[in-house]
Amino acid sequence: MNPVAFYKCLADDTRLRSLLLIAREGELCVCELMEALKQSQPKISRHLAQLRQCELLSDRRQGQWVFYSLNPSLPDWASQVLGMTLTQNPAFITENTEALARMQSRPVRDRQCC
Repeated sequence: MNPVAFYKCLADDTRLRSLLLIAREGELCVCELMEALKQSQPKISRHLAQLRQCELLSDRRQGQWVFYSLNPSLPDWASQVLGMTLTQNPAFITENTEALARMQSRPVRDRQCC
């Protein structure tokens, strides 16, 4: 992964917050990010597509839901940057995590796999 591309992908507030929320939660769907970030579905989807293009996110389909998680093949240095950003700046996403915690009817994840 090219460091310049990595940091360019993180340069947008919505993308950075989305990525940190996903890192914190393990995986999230568009509706959860919409609630946490108070943004529209098209805007969240556009930013998620950019994060997938940068190879920062992976997705999986479960019925009508698409869940996004950190790409498991991220280089160690990139994972460390995200982990440090998350642990050293918890206030950055506090409002977002609180909004997510208040969300009613979050999609149920089916962890039964292969």
